[in-house]
Amino acid sequence: MGEDYRLMWQELGLDLEAHDALLGVLGQAYGDIYLAQKNRPLGMSYFDFVMSEVHGLRIRELLDEKKAGRKIIGSYCVFVPEEIALAANATLVGLCSGADFAVEEVERLLPRNTCALIKSSFGFKIGKVCPYLESADMVVGENTCDGKKKAYEILGKMVENLYVMDLPQVKSEHGKGLLKAEYYRFKKAVEQLTGIAVTAESLKQAIQTVNAKRAAIHRLSALRKADPAPISGLDALLANQVFFYDNPARFTESVNKICDELEQRVEAHQGVFPERTPRILISGCPQAVPNWKLPMIIETSGAVIVGEESCVGERGTRNLTSETGSTIDEMMESLVDRYFKVDCAIFTPNSERLDHIKEMAAAYKADGVIHYGLQFCQPYLMESIPVENALEEEGIPCLRIDTDYSMEDVGQLKTRVEAFIEQLR
Repeated sequence: MGEDYRLMWQELGLDLEAHDALLGVLGQAYGDIYLAQKNRPLGMSYFDFVMSEVHGLRIRELLDEKKAGRKIIGSYCVFVPEEIALAANATLVGLCSGADFAVEEVERLLPRNTCALIKSSFGFKIGKVCPYLESADMVVGENTCDGKKKAYEILGKMVENLYVMDLPQVKSEHGKGLLKAEYYRFKKAVEQLTGIAVTAESLKQAIQTVNAKRAAIHRLSALRKADPAPISGLDALLANQVFFYDNPARFTESVNKICDELEQRVEAHQGVFPERTPRILISGCPQAVPNWKLPMIIETSGAVIVGEESCVGERGTRNLTSETGSTIDEMMESLVDRYFKVDCAIFTPNSERLDHIKEMAAAYKADGVIHYGLQFCQPYLMESIPVENALEEEGIPCLRIDTDYSMEDVGQLKTRVEAFIEQLR
């Protein structure tokens, strides 16, 4: 990237040497994805461009928005409603947490046996390598788990404007009431940040904008049900990851464009893998950029990933928000209804998630499910055995993988994944 970008990064306070190292990791990891695939859809060139400019042009756009008076809000979780941010004239972006960084420094603040995702988010801050985080006027955390809840007490001393959202842990009317109260509290905080009040008109438009993003992803997901698969799981995952970074309207247009191409492939019976290639559904923890380790192993071991039951996947996008409301209160109620359906592993009871995994396995004609858990992520690791048992009752093979962001276990994981795929054959 050019010298003007380096000046931009320097103005944001990034550690340029460390940031160059991070870009090298990103470039190598994404290059491996590119080289591992054949017959990629032409529409993926847009997402290739996004990845090449993920810390360049997109950051420049966000800084230009800030100069024009718009506020940038960074988020770590799909429970933070983008609709409210957009309605108050702010931009919501996902924050970096998909790779190990500054591990030794992080472990001076957090226990070594802390979830890799939490440690990663701290590493990006301590290492000063995430321009999205440094661009944000407000950083939104959420107490989805005990690890995050306690970690935010420490992160709050490192981030200038940290807002923590309280989330329910029980699927009940009381829990839904808590989520509603928190969304109204968030709305007030965003209005104070931007100085712009949410109106019925602006909220309606924001809901329509985010619904269009999700509808585009729904269209992409539906096309992955075809055999042969018209797009690889790696490329589909990339689209789901870019969902959190890109300009909403541009993202929607780009996903629909690639779907036009994929529809032609399906009609012509063309795929990126041969017909009857073993089909895998990944379930479990979110996979943020550049966490491509497990998908890369799966799709270079003779299988194709056809769906993700993940926050960076169908769990995060599958429901749309009702557009029937005309008042702010009616639309806020619709937002609460929509987000309360997200079946994160923090909830108890959480039978809806088990049902959803089985439904996805059937809909996507998956031959097997790989449950992906990050080490020390208690909620998803605790649910992994019930998931495996529920799938076995349905006769669906399941492989449980517990790993982190390092590459040290790649050989071991590949051996296990290859054996699982051979079992599916």
